[in-house]
Amino acid sequence: MTTTPEQIDLWRASPSENKNLEFKEAKTQFDNKKLYKYCVALANEGGGRLLLGVADKPPRPVVGTAAFNNPMEMSEKLFHALGFRVDIEEVSHPAGRVLVFHIPSRPRGTAYHLDGAYLMRSGEELVPMSEDQLRRIFAEGEPSWLEEPSLRGLDAQRVVDLLDTQTFFELLKRSYPTNRAGVIDRLLQERLVDDQGGSYAIRRLGALLLAKRLDDFTDIARKAPRVVVYPGVSKLETKLDQVGKRGYAVGFQGLVKFVMDQLPQNEVIEDALRKEVKLVPEITIRELIANALIHQDFAVAGASVMVEVYSNRIEVSNPGDPVVPVERFIDGYQSRNERLADLMRRMGICEEKSSGIDKVIHAAEAFQLPAPDFRALHHRTVVALFGPKNFDDMDRDDRVRACYQHCVLKWVMSERMTNQSLRERFHLPESKSAIVSQIIALAIEAKAIKPDEKVGASRKYARYLPFWA
Repeated sequence: MTTTPEQIDLWRASPSENKNLEFKEAKTQFDNKKLYKYCVALANEGGGRLLLGVADKPPRPVVGTAAFNNPMEMSEKLFHALGFRVDIEEVSHPAGRVLVFHIPSRPRGTAYHLDGAYLMRSGEELVPMSEDQLRRIFAEGEPSWLEEPSLRGLDAQRVVDLLDTQTFFELLKRSYPTNRAGVIDRLLQERLVDDQGGSYAIRRLGALLLAKRLDDFTDIARKAPRVVVYPGVSKLETKLDQVGKRGYAVGFQGLVKFVMDQLPQNEVIEDALRKEVKLVPEITIRELIANALIHQDFAVAGASVMVEVYSNRIEVSNPGDPVVPVERFIDGYQSRNERLADLMRRMGICEEKSSGIDKVIHAAEAFQLPAPDFRALHHRTVVALFGPKNFDDMDRDDRVRACYQHCVLKWVMSERMTNQSLRERFHLPESKSAIVSQIIALAIEAKAIKPDEKVGASRKYARYLPFWA
């Protein structure tokens, strides 16, 4: 373990800090307690390096640090305070002294804590891990709930009777085998069914994706998606309450069509002709339902994906706290259920690269809808889609949220938000530039976006970045 000045310069050139890399200026000193917290947080996120003596803002100049003159003594203090060893390396960089803290990963199935707080990083902050995250860590090494059998002791014919294998092969764009043995062989290859020596077992994952009737599998029936329709803007009166019957993959197209059939119609004038259009475009419904099915937390008992249709909005929700912070839904991606995501991607239901939310935001802009609202509630993640609303009818929160999402969308497209691009997002003329400037100022005040320092103080050429960029 020898870190060279050249290696430090490579780390400084990273596009951004990440879960394995953290920079702190610490020119004169660094608080011991704060150091303990960062070591715990980095260890809980897989381990990494903390560098003192390097500014954390690009271009991250080396400023040197006078902190911890006796690294060996500090390493011993860390071990006694935290219970795990952190190696500290002193590097003589041409621009100044740098301390590199090499922080190990937590052991599998274990999370570290400091005074009872299981810490992780969130942007610039250190925050406690959610119950959902801790539950996933402590369950590491245990069999996945989805991979366990749902039904055992089945013969080949019973497997084919329970699962919609015809649609399965169509979704995979494969020819249907000429005999039942070929069908079973494919299910075995995909690890959706297990051969248990003379009989077969259908895994929960296989049942959730391919069941002809979810009710045939008592342990997953409660995971069926549910659609509730209300005639107004509240839950006071229910018009329809429908629970899905089929597996997620084989029933997906039918579910999306059913939801679209329930949406209120809006009358618009296009090319001088009146026409009826749905409250929101189908692409948004499709992507959000797929996202909710894939990222739900199956450990939350008695809860399922829900689609709630109101007269002015649609809310799509799934059990579990979000895996990534809601403000990073557009640019971030981490799958809670990797095998489920992979299979649904291969069957053309989703794209396993975080582009689904991008499509939702892009559609909202194209159809001039208010920005979707992503919310983390108690063990539940909710996305609200709103029907058309004129710019003048949008409140401050609508406008700031739209500004932030537009800024992130530009970022992931390797572009930058400007006054002009935001005007175009709101479909406003150039004469409304001052109003758009006010929205940008509000978003900066709310710490949702920040000016791009690379273009200097010029207002004419001003560009903006998400707050975390």
